[in-house]
Amino acid sequence: MTAQPQHGLPLVPAAGKGFTSFIRRHQVPAYYVLTFVISWGAMAAIVGATPAPMAVAVTVGPLGPAAACTVLTALLEGRAGLRELRDRLRKWRVGSRWYGFALLTAPLVMAATAAAVATVFPGYYGGVSTPGELAIVFVAGIAVGLMVGALEELGWSGFALPRLRKRHGLFSTALIMALLWGAWHYPMFADSTDPSGAIPDPLIVAVFLFAWLPAYRVLMVWVYDRTGSLPLAMLMHAPLSAGAFINSFMAASGNASGIAILVPSLTWGAAFWAIAAVVLFRERRRQREKT
Repeated sequence: MTAQPQHGLPLVPAAGKGFTSFIRRHQVPAYYVLTFVISWGAMAAIVGATPAPMAVAVTVGPLGPAAACTVLTALLEGRAGLRELRDRLRKWRVGSRWYGFALLTAPLVMAATAAAVATVFPGYYGGVSTPGELAIVFVAGIAVGLMVGALEELGWSGFALPRLRKRHGLFSTALIMALLWGAWHYPMFADSTDPSGAIPDPLIVAVFLFAWLPAYRVLMVWVYDRTGSLPLAMLMHAPLSAGAFINSFMAASGNASGIAILVPSLTWGAAFWAIAAVVLFRERRRQREKT
């Protein structure tokens, strides 16, 4: 699929000299470098300055994508760019089918996976014994998902995606974003381990980062490509983060070990890739019909 301009992205002013000129010529790399520096730097500072575990420190991670987007938009495009970003944040009016796809894809896949895992691996999930406790976990997951989705997608979909789509096709854009998205999550999964020692730690981390995130990012890029709605991108991200939070919380208090640890991520990946394959096939056919 061919690259195309995306949804009202303002024209970049003519390049000047010095640092700003360099950033203007390399906007996407500059964005990702700044995002990693802010996110990873903030997490390292919190862990280094306090006894807080990484689970606490990662709560500041999503600030990186949002802060980098805001800083670079102001630097490169000034008030006009910030107003354009604000306008994209107000684009809620898209078809109901897009909301259905964005809000239901991740929950349906993750809920079905959780039911299957609980059946095949008894005791995988534990630690929640009452409906009240379960409700608290789900409410916390939804709150985390909404916060993470809003902050991350302000940067990923608000800044990086439209600039990448000017030069790359849908699938290439999605893969570039997915690989960097997975790498950005590294501190959040770096301590993942198998209690039984049967699965090497690097393999666990690699599966957690790259087995399912790339496929879901393909779907997110496609939805944004077709709607241009930044709020919808944030909402589509939210249930994925909420589901991952709930799954991690429930699994942490269970007896998951060995290959069972990898099953949810691998299953999510297989399901998301199957959906992405259908989406990409239909999108390719739609593009052929237009030409």
